[in-house]
Amino acid sequence: MKKREQVKRKDNVVYFPGLEKRLTDKGLESLEQKKFKDAITFLEEARDLDQDNDDILIGLVLAYFEAGSFKKAKVLAKEMLLKGIGDYFQMVDLYLTVLIQLHEYQEIVSTIEVLLEEKEIPTEKHDHFLTILQFSRRMAENRQSEEEIEPEVQNLNLLSKNNLNEQMLVVAGLAEKNIRPYLDEIADYLKAETGHPFLKTMLLTLLKEQEINKELVVRKFFKENTFIPTELPEVRVQPQMMAVKDLLEDRLESNNPGLFENTIGMVERTFFISYPFDLEPENPWAWAAAFHLLAQEYLGIDHEISKIASEYGAGIVEIEQAMAQIKEIEKISYPNI
Repeated sequence: MKKREQVKRKDNVVYFPGLEKRLTDKGLESLEQKKFKDAITFLEEARDLDQDNDDILIGLVLAYFEAGSFKKAKVLAKEMLLKGIGDYFQMVDLYLTVLIQLHEYQEIVSTIEVLLEEKEIPTEKHDHFLTILQFSRRMAENRQSEEEIEPEVQNLNLLSKNNLNEQMLVVAGLAEKNIRPYLDEIADYLKAETGHPFLKTMLLTLLKEQEINKELVVRKFFKENTFIPTELPEVRVQPQMMAVKDLLEDRLESNNPGLFENTIGMVERTFFISYPFDLEPENPWAWAAAFHLLAQEYLGIDHEISKIASEYGAGIVEIEQAMAQIKEIEKISYPNI
């Protein structure tokens, strides 16, 4: 007689046999399709049911990595290394890749030095790890030198520059500098009504890249809130934007590739300008319908709001609200330089 699978319980919720496998399969399929948000959702649920499954955990590390959630990827990869889950050196490689994205070069140096001391590295991987070690040592030394040397800081004067192109050049120039000496000026610009939304997004991206974990007030489109750059999602994988893209992909990519490309371009512009704020209404169906309608309008294609509203299952009022906001953001567009 076939042995029955044990029913699993958690917090008084009964999980039917095989549920973790179905969640894992869906998660790995979403990962292959580059639907990283969905992959994370499925794989996190699967992990709740099976804490030490190699496929689930490796898939989840990769999904975190691809979604730009590098700190979550680091924590999980390190946990797997400590528990001995998965192929050890594959996990070391993955862990080091995550650390490179986080610019944690001293941690990379420490990790590889321990492996060398313990003589654990296979011969065929020795040169590979030595190359990473040498690179990370140089980067760690450079970072330490930058922190020790007190630079002669000139003011950015962003708010005093009336020409938007001049502001753009100043912000672009910060990409090659240590941004910390300019934090006070940047903070003033982020909360200023006169600061351009596009440049504010650029600044927040730079702050996130340089791991600034200070609370900063950001003001855009009459909204104001406090954000910590290191805790923000990557611009390219904002959850709300990814949900809208998925809906448009399902409906347009195969049926009308030209319309799909124009629509996705508008989506990316809109969410870049509005970052890090979520757009309201929150309903992604309404936003997908609004982008679809506006793309048709801009391309001179006849459209009917009631028909699109029905197709996306969204209310006409919500769609009109979303369309009005998109049009306002499109007027701002990107600064020309």
